[in-house]
Amino acid sequence: MLLTITTTHNPGTDLGYLLHKHPDRCQSFPLTFGTAHVFYPEASQQQCTVALLLDIDPVKLVRGRGASMEQYVSDRPYVASSFLSVALSQVFGTAMAGRCKDKPELAQTAIPLLVKLSVLPCRGKEGLLRDLFEPLGYTVTAQPHPLDENFPDWGESKYYTVELQHTLRLEELLSHLYVLIPVLDDDKHYWVGADEIEKLLRHGQGWLTGHPAKEEITRRYLKRQHRLTREALAQLAEEDEPDPDGAEETHAEEEAAVEKPISLNQQRLNTVIATLKEKGAKKVIDLGCGQGNLLKNLLKDSFFEQVTGVDVSYRALEVAQERLDRLRLPRNQWERLQLLQSGLTYQDKRFTGYHAATVIEVIEHLDLPRLGAFERVLFEFSRPNTVILTTPNIEYNIKFENLPAGKLRHKDHRFEWTREEFQNWGNRVAENFGYKVEFQPIGQEDLEVGSPTQMGVFTNEGRSKDRSWKKECLIKNDRSEFRASVKKDIF
Repeated sequence: MLLTITTTHNPGTDLGYLLHKHPDRCQSFPLTFGTAHVFYPEASQQQCTVALLLDIDPVKLVRGRGASMEQYVSDRPYVASSFLSVALSQVFGTAMAGRCKDKPELAQTAIPLLVKLSVLPCRGKEGLLRDLFEPLGYTVTAQPHPLDENFPDWGESKYYTVELQHTLRLEELLSHLYVLIPVLDDDKHYWVGADEIEKLLRHGQGWLTGHPAKEEITRRYLKRQHRLTREALAQLAEEDEPDPDGAEETHAEEEAAVEKPISLNQQRLNTVIATLKEKGAKKVIDLGCGQGNLLKNLLKDSFFEQVTGVDVSYRALEVAQERLDRLRLPRNQWERLQLLQSGLTYQDKRFTGYHAATVIEVIEHLDLPRLGAFERVLFEFSRPNTVILTTPNIEYNIKFENLPAGKLRHKDHRFEWTREEFQNWGNRVAENFGYKVEFQPIGQEDLEVGSPTQMGVFTNEGRSKDRSWKKECLIKNDRSEFRASVKKDIF
């Protein structure tokens, strides 16, 4: 079984540092079920490829077990399976732990990576393959293999040659492969006990909790053992809801107190709604809707035919529902509303089909390395006609008398941009994804520091979304992890 990993990171030979395997050497590692060979088919400054060749001894697999002849004849020596996961953990264990002695900063850097799996069994066909990897940000290419080339009428087999392309940390890539390859195969070659839960949680840390297919992943990874699956999902639920919402409410109140003297929140809402009407957007999705401030105003206006709110916080959505219930709208008007629990850094099919998406004071809550994933979710996959996005102008903070010098407006803000930084980002996004963008101030504008809030209005120019253009976007931009948050309807 052959696995290759290629990078165009410069210098490409840095891949050897990350894997702790020298590009000039061919190394072999004995395993209980065979031998793993590591070598580099190419190693240059421009491009480097490492190959892991897994040579499984079919006799070792069944020796001493009273096996029948049927057990000697299997696909295990030729396909990616749990044997490959074990080999990855034993041969590339240091890289999977995110350690790099000689270049520690490199281990924390997202680099372009292309994985090729020569033969990957997929019990669930190509749809499952895409459901597992695309939400994590991968571009997936799958070539199916027929059951028998001489008898095409027999149809396709469960085997695929697969390419996975993404820009992310090598540690993340290896963790994704470790967990998802046995999930696709829907089998493991060893006994699965309680210790497998710990392995799943460790290698799934940071991405499994909110993956839209986390229940199916957990079930298959644990060989469909109901008790283990329930226990693992319970622990994932605890990770998913460490109750940050109480602190978030407090921080939001503090931010509102800072901006209240100039009625900034209402000015934002009025400006956004006026812009939506100007663009003729009757179907609107509010990403990061929080407790529903914008949703409330949209629902009260009969101009808007469909209103959807999305937030990662279950508690925030409950509060939003309670507040919206007080509107006492006619029964038929409630059909316009939908609330979804979901994150903004993974692809969600429910985000498509809207005239406009609003992202009001949200992106500053995202870690900067996750912005790449957010950009793809919104501008590449969801791709509404109009995107209205607002964010604080950090230059204006000196005008808030009740905000200490050097402090951000909200304790959960990961950053706040100057006008130049926001416009540079907006122009780059518009160029990469085929939009045009206009920038507008919100609130009273100061000659020196500008307005308290800055708004970007992105309009879809109808640029083609073919695969070549998507690949161009991936090359132009460093994409960070395409992590998930919980995906389910709650109302």
